[in-house]
Amino acid sequence: MFGMQNMTAVWVVLMIVFLIVEGVIPGLVSIWFALGSLAALIAAMLGAQIWLQGLWFVIVSLAALILTRPLARKYVNSRTQATNADMLIGQECIVKETVDALHGTGAVFIAGKDWTARCSDPEQIIEAGTVAVVEKIEGVKLIVKKK
Repeated sequence: MFGMQNMTAVWVVLMIVFLIVEGVIPGLVSIWFALGSLAALIAAMLGAQIWLQGLWFVIVSLAALILTRPLARKYVNSRTQATNADMLIGQECIVKETVDALHGTGAVFIAGKDWTARCSDPEQIIEAGTVAVVEKIEGVKLIVKKK
């Protein structure tokens, strides 16, 4: 069906395709398969049978994926930038409108601005005039707790 020369060409083409896809699509998508193709190409050049070439492709691709994906995700996808709003986390605020999850109310004043607020504990009600602390931000709402 496929001769050794043909399989060498197949692995070269696959490797090139995976590298092109990697270059076109942002983030790491197919580099692992390009490495697997390289391993299979080497196996083909050494005269390995087709099933062994395929096995090398799968093993090297999976190994590269398992070993490098966590590191790649940590460093490649860590490009989130803190906003000015992120600086509010941990800061104190004054409750302007009672924070009550049951009634869907709540507003706080912090850093010269009014914010919609919800309590981190849905059972808790924080009365107006109370000092609260910002725990996190969800969308455009501050999640607060009573100080």
